[in-house]
Amino acid sequence: MPHTLHWQLRSEPNRFLFTTGIENSYPTITVDGKRFRVDEMEKCQHYERWKEDFDLVTELGVDALRYGPPLFKTHTGPGKYDWTFADETFAELKRMGVIPIADLCHFGVPDWIGDFQNDDWPHYFAEYAKAFAKRFSWVRYFTPVNEIFVCATMSAQRGSWNEQLQSEEAYVRALKHLCKANVMAMEAILEVRPDAIFVQSESSEYYHPSDPQAIDRANFLNERRFLSLDLIYGYPINALMYEYLLDRGMTREEYHWFIEQRVRATCIMGSDYYVTNEHLVHPDGSTTPSGEVFGYYVITHQYYDRYHLPVMHTETNIREPGAVDWLWKEWANVHRLRQEGMPILGFTWYSLIDQVDWDTMLTENNGDVDVLGLYGLDRKIHPVGKAYKKLISQWRDVLPLEELHPGSRYY
Repeated sequence: MPHTLHWQLRSEPNRFLFTTGIENSYPTITVDGKRFRVDEMEKCQHYERWKEDFDLVTELGVDALRYGPPLFKTHTGPGKYDWTFADETFAELKRMGVIPIADLCHFGVPDWIGDFQNDDWPHYFAEYAKAFAKRFSWVRYFTPVNEIFVCATMSAQRGSWNEQLQSEEAYVRALKHLCKANVMAMEAILEVRPDAIFVQSESSEYYHPSDPQAIDRANFLNERRFLSLDLIYGYPINALMYEYLLDRGMTREEYHWFIEQRVRATCIMGSDYYVTNEHLVHPDGSTTPSGEVFGYYVITHQYYDRYHLPVMHTETNIREPGAVDWLWKEWANVHRLRQEGMPILGFTWYSLIDQVDWDTMLTENNGDVDVLGLYGLDRKIHPVGKAYKKLISQWRDVLPLEELHPGSRYY
């Protein structure tokens, strides 16, 4: 492709991007034997209070907002779209001068699609992405499909969301469709906006063996964690992962389709890190949370050393108490990586507002508020919100992009 990230970034504001996001997950779950749509925008009253929420964004002083219309409400059928809510909200973001990172698919699909096992979904999603790019032609940053690793795991391996399956075959099928939809959406958007930039928000994981008997399983999981980005970026996987994919339903032709795509020149690798992203692997193959062992610095290096793409820290949070300390710890990791020359372009506390029912990973409809945001559901600022606002004001003008990796191929 003739365009490269070099000249794309030059036309953006010449500073590091501080961001936040509006949590807009919408998977389907089963409650009392009935299918139920978990709509975080509804649970957090964003549909009614979006203007107020956008005012909070400007109050913080952030540059960009991870944000998107709910796919299940907007994509109403093949070639059919309801842009009513998106028209209002994106027009206001444009007026306010907030850079949207358009989040097009966040853990769910419209009812008429069914779920992520549907072979036809990537095609329809690419059409949706192209229609979005045409309608909002001023938008430049996109996350086509959010956290593919997490979505495939929760939907097709743990049996919690959407198709609610529990098999390696279902996992590979969901992973294949999510990755294919992401790549096809990128290609469709580039047809409309050739200078589009894709921030692929993905969960950064690591698996620690609990004892020597768990080493092989931990090694396997530490290779499998990369599969979503390997497929999107066309990274050549090893024989173990190739056999894993083919043995569980991916064809040789389907794998080579990913290798032949050429979209990584327009990509920023978004890395999400939480205290829950590291795991302890036991001899029976089960995993339990390990807490923070390596941390963002070490794990992000592992992903960067694999793909050599510019990086953005695209998600983190922690429940109170301790959110302010976690913010400064994550920021210290990001700053250290920048000092060492890693092209890391942004930092995100996710999300703007407290979330609901994430204590059960959205698997139950209890209405429990998780104090994870910069503001509460009453739209009053938390201590971490005040700390983030101060951090932004202190650092935003001393982190120009030129500091990053002088002489590298990115600048």
